[in-house]
Order: sequence, then C-alpha cells, then structure tokens
Amino acid sequence: MEQQLQQLKDEALGKIQDAQSVKELNDVRVAYLGKKGPITDLLKGMGKLPAEERPKMGALVNVVRETVTASLEERMALLEAEAINTQLAKEAIDVTLPGRPVQAGNHHPLTRVVEEIEDFFISMGYEIAEGPEVEKDYYNFEALNLPKGHPARDMQDSFYISDDILLRTHTSPVQARTMEAKGGEAIKIICPGKVYRRDNDDATHSHQFTQIEGLVVGEDIRMSDLKGTLDLFAKKMFGAEREIRLRPSFFPFTEPSVEMDISCFKCGGKGCNVCKKTGWIEILGAGMVHPNVLEMAGYDPSAVTGFAFGMGPERIAMLKYGIEDIRHFYTNDSRFISQFHRTEA
Repeated sequence: MEQQLQQLKDEALGKIQDAQSVKELNDVRVAYLGKKGPITDLLKGMGKLPAEERPKMGALVNVVRETVTASLEERMALLEAEAINTQLAKEAIDVTLPGRPVQAGNHHPLTRVVEEIEDFFISMGYEIAEGPEVEKDYYNFEALNLPKGHPARDMQDSFYISDDILLRTHTSPVQARTMEAKGGEAIKIICPGKVYRRDNDDATHSHQFTQIEGLVVGEDIRMSDLKGTLDLFAKKMFGAEREIRLRPSFFPFTEPSVEMDISCFKCGGKGCNVCKKTGWIEILGAGMVHPNVLEMAGYDPSAVTGFAFGMGPERIAMLKYGIEDIRHFYTNDSRFISQFHRTEA
C-alpha cells in the first residue's frame, strides 16, 4: 500500500505541474482530493486494515494528502498571477498616445448677442429685470397706455389664454411691474426674454422671438441721455465708426417716440443690398416714457421723467453674422451653430 501511495502522490504532483490553467488545476484537485478521488477512497478503506497497521498507513495517507494540497495551492497562486499578468498585458494603455479630443460646443449666436448686450448695459450700471412670460392683460397693455379697444393693440396679434391672460407680446410688462414695485424710486434696468405674437413664420418673422428692452426713470432724464446711450450701444455692437440717426415714430407708451437707425456697416452709408440702398439700417425703437405710464405706476410725471428702448437680438444677430433666415435660430441644427466659434478677449 505504501508503494501505491507513493505512485499516487507522484502521479498527482505530475498532473499538478502539467496544469496550464486554473480550470485544469481545479480538475486535478477534484480528481485526487474530491469525494470520489483515490486519496479519499484510501482514507475510507482504513477500516479494513489490521488495527496495528492503521496508525502508520493513516499517517502516510495524510502526508500524501497534505503534500498534494500544498502543491495545488502553490501551483494555483502561480497560475492566478500569470492570468493577471496576461490580462494586464492585453489591457495595457499606452500613456504616450495622444488623448481623444473632446468636442466642445459653441455658444448659440443668439445667446452670444444677448450676453454681449447684457454685458454692455451692466457696465453702464443697469440691472437685469425679469418677469413672467404668461402675463396679465393689464401689465401687457393697459399699464402701458394701451387700454382695451386701443387700435395700437392690433399691431401685436396675441396668444390669449383667457380674456385677461395671454403670452406676453413684449418685455414691457417687466418695466411696468418694476415701476410698480419700486414705488417711485429711480430705475435703471434692461429686460431680456422671450415674447410671443401670432405671426406667420418666414425668413424674417417668428411666432416666438427674443426682445431686450431698457428703462431709465429718475429726475432730469432727457432725450439727450437716450441718444447718448444709444450711440454708445451702436458703436459697441457694430463698430466705433457707426453713426446713428433718430426718426420720429409712434409708440403708445413713449412720447416723443423715435426709431433708431445706424449707418450701414457694409457699405459705410453709400448704399448696398444690406441697407436697401439707403445707407441706414433700422435697429430699434425708443422714446421718452409717456406721462400716463409713469402715473399708472405711481410716479409723479411732473417730478420725474424717463426713457425706454426696445430691440430684437435676432435682428442684431442676423446683421452681425449675415444670417438670412430667422428660423435658423430655432431649428437646433448643429451645422449652423458650429459656424460660430466663441473667442474670449
């Protein structure tokens, strides 16, 4: 039996060394040390031996089992280490390779123009004021000197939700709400935001667009203050060589009212397709705040005055970047947006 044990040990140790994977080694372990393995069978058969031989043979069987177990553990550690090294070699990362570039997005051209306008007016001491897009008829029209039935309402076809609630047609309601909240204090604000009008979408019209309006109210505010502000704005947005002109116009909430034109930045005032051969491009509307508007907001028109202006960032962006169709701003076409690369000063 000793010879059988020695032969069994040599056979098991040989197969352990021949195993080339963890799976093969586990198969060897089950074959020799498993419940049905030969070493286990020898231990079960100890009871058939004479009593005087059992201790000696039991000790020999245990030595063989421990030797085989130790060899299995040693070989298992080696194979597992080799497997890890092989996997690491396959998954190795060459840190000298250049990284994959992350494609950065661009600011939307409309966002860029809005931020540029905001930055300019903030630098002049203006604050940004915001208000609801779903607005009351009172703030959208009546508080701005447009009572019910006023013919000027027809210029702003509106999306009404009820008789007294609508989607705002301009950001002027923010001015009315701010004046009401200030209770007679001086004001210097701009009001950017989306507005809505029931219009047919085409290259120059949209049912939704952006507007930025400005309001200054205080003592001794004059038309010359308005003109100086707009002149600085035009030079900031379109170049230091730009000139402006103010033409008489009509808005129910300002008196007097003007339209502001800038000298054409393409032809320098000589006449081209951009300015329609006039040398001038219309940019925005403005005027001195109507006394009725001041009075309805709780101000004394005899003590304070103010000026207001309003512009469409889409129009300014179209002029600055040569965009021919306003619908490009809203189609989310990455090919369009990717043309405008933001450069920081």
